[in-house]
Amino acid sequence: MDYSELAEVYEKLEKTPAKLEKTHIIAEILKKTEARELSMLVLLLCGRVFPAWSEFKLGVANQLMIKALARAYGPKETEINQKFTELGDLGLVAEEFARKRKQVTLLRKKLQLEDVFRNLQEIAKQTGPGSQDRKLALIAELLARAEPKEARYIVRTVLEELRVGVAEGIVRDAIASAFGIPAEEVEAAWSVRPDYSEIARIAKEEGERGLKKLKLQPGIPFQVLLAEKAPSLEDALKAFKRPVLEFKYDGARTLIHKKGDKIWIYTRRLEDVTSAFPDLVELAKKCIKAKEAILDSETIGINPKTGRPYPFQMLSTRIKRKYEIERMMKEIPIQTNLFDIVYLEGKCLFNLKLSERRKLLKQVVKVIPGKFQLAESLEEPELKKAEAFYKKALDAGHEGLIVKNLDAKYVPGRRVAGGWLKVKPTLENLDLVIIGATWGTGKRAGWLGSFILGCRDPDTGRFLECGMLGTGIKEKKTSPEDVTFADMTEMLKPYIERGKDGRVFIKPKIVIEVAYEEIQKSPEYSSGFALRFPRFVRLRPDKDPEEADTLERVKKLYELQRGRGQA
Repeated sequence: MDYSELAEVYEKLEKTPAKLEKTHIIAEILKKTEARELSMLVLLLCGRVFPAWSEFKLGVANQLMIKALARAYGPKETEINQKFTELGDLGLVAEEFARKRKQVTLLRKKLQLEDVFRNLQEIAKQTGPGSQDRKLALIAELLARAEPKEARYIVRTVLEELRVGVAEGIVRDAIASAFGIPAEEVEAAWSVRPDYSEIARIAKEEGERGLKKLKLQPGIPFQVLLAEKAPSLEDALKAFKRPVLEFKYDGARTLIHKKGDKIWIYTRRLEDVTSAFPDLVELAKKCIKAKEAILDSETIGINPKTGRPYPFQMLSTRIKRKYEIERMMKEIPIQTNLFDIVYLEGKCLFNLKLSERRKLLKQVVKVIPGKFQLAESLEEPELKKAEAFYKKALDAGHEGLIVKNLDAKYVPGRRVAGGWLKVKPTLENLDLVIIGATWGTGKRAGWLGSFILGCRDPDTGRFLECGMLGTGIKEKKTSPEDVTFADMTEMLKPYIERGKDGRVFIKPKIVIEVAYEEIQKSPEYSSGFALRFPRFVRLRPDKDPEEADTLERVKKLYELQRGRGQA
């Protein structure tokens, strides 16, 4: 397939806001594409060249792309920057300079989809000394061969900002439509194999029967079961005939996969963090009494001086660390709290009741208290005992409780009614994405001082404004877990796109947890809602922007605080 065909599809998708029309456009090209190229096509439609759980990311900064445009098309970087300020999109900048280039080779060979895909994969794989120069050369070489429209979308793909409004739900529905398979079956396959590029290929070659063959297996991450928010502990207890209460730990969701002597550790974002937790790997080898298993757990950092849990922010420094792992293990020792088992000796356990899975978990795990242990729990309590258990969790420094249904199956990838409910002491905080900021003045001069918050529209994949935050971030660091304006500015700088009159637009990459006094309706923001007195709580490096709270969630909380809705 010529890459120009995909560029035409991108343009059609960009021009229509209608979800059904987008689904139809993608379904049509899926039907036409040969199975050999289908996986590449689907990844590129999602703006990727590797599955979401791969360690390889494109992640090229704007400044490097500007250098690549200068090399490919000849103008000075200052001229490209001026045009970027004017257009606000380096993809459009590339398209314009591609039209103006002096040397046009009429016999230039057309770019093939596979050429572009393999080149982009090479860009993502470049690491170590000289990697930026190699990336620059690969990007410039590709752009020099591209037609103007192709250049627009190559640049956006490399910058991981496709701007065509294709969310995963649209891809799911397009695969279902193209190959005559129920959307629920496509989503069920994605839950255990979170890669629509592979799912599309199997759907084309083997149909629904092929998708049903996809099974959970150690070494491949899957979408975890998530909890809904309960209005109160009493409501959560009333929701289930047979409830079990567990401490809600402020840590990282850790999925422990074992196959023989091989251990993998994945997060809820499908990230492989095995190398960050050699201590957990050794504990899993020693304490999981099975040849093959997948266990669900929450890992927290423990303050070695007090024995109390660290805030998640401290543990996240271990997750992100690539060097000095031994030192970090001493500074931030961990405790893994196991609460579920979903795979054992070749069998998927999703369809077993939680009560049965808990029995198997107890049989499979050798407990080392304070290191590798079962999550603290209480089965079928009356309200008074439940309230005492809740207080015990909070007094121990944990977030609250998870209330689970002992009769429920494990449903991956969803917040499922009748499954898990979380109980926390305040109106639930929101996980939002920073999509803009303003430069500070006075004491905050030189830093980004206020941050524009965005909630996610799952239909379009875009982020809608819902408030501006400047409280909760520190001017000076007084403890290790503090986040300062300098920290935020340094973190966000690579994602700044353009600015005017002291305000900058920022790529939606950084997720933060936000507390607030209430949610109000507001025409000032594109979501139609505004957070009143929003306050920074913590960074959420464990969450992708696609996992940020949605506009629908904001609406539900708005209704809930007025007693008209359900969490």
